[in-house]
Amino acid sequence: MGRLKSPMQDNKLTGLVHAYFGAYESENREAAEALLADDFIFTSPNDDAIDRATYFERCWPSNEAAREQQIEKIVIDGDKAFVTYLCSSAGGKSFRNTEFLTFVDGRISRVDVYFGASYQDGVLQ
Repeated sequence: MGRLKSPMQDNKLTGLVHAYFGAYESENREAAEALLADDFIFTSPNDDAIDRATYFERCWPSNEAAREQQIEKIVIDGDKAFVTYLCSSAGGKSFRNTEFLTFVDGRISRVDVYFGASYQDGVLQ
């Protein structure tokens, strides 16, 4: 028998996802730090289970990396969420990624990123 879904919990996690992506896009590190658990782990094709401090060193945006992010889909399953988004930079580069986020006590404890194809001015790179 499946787990009962809680619309209130789904709405809360959806709000946290939007807050996390909004903090990243607006380069509001203080807001991002408040959303990430102290024992946060980040994994991507470029990063193997790095800790919170390393995540902020390697992955936190700078003005040179300014971009727009458009969340396309959020799927909540219990205390986890899949998020697919499209990113576009001022230089004409775009890509679509999916992230798998795990939440513990209302904070993001883990993010696993799956990279999609990258395009430059609409051409596959």
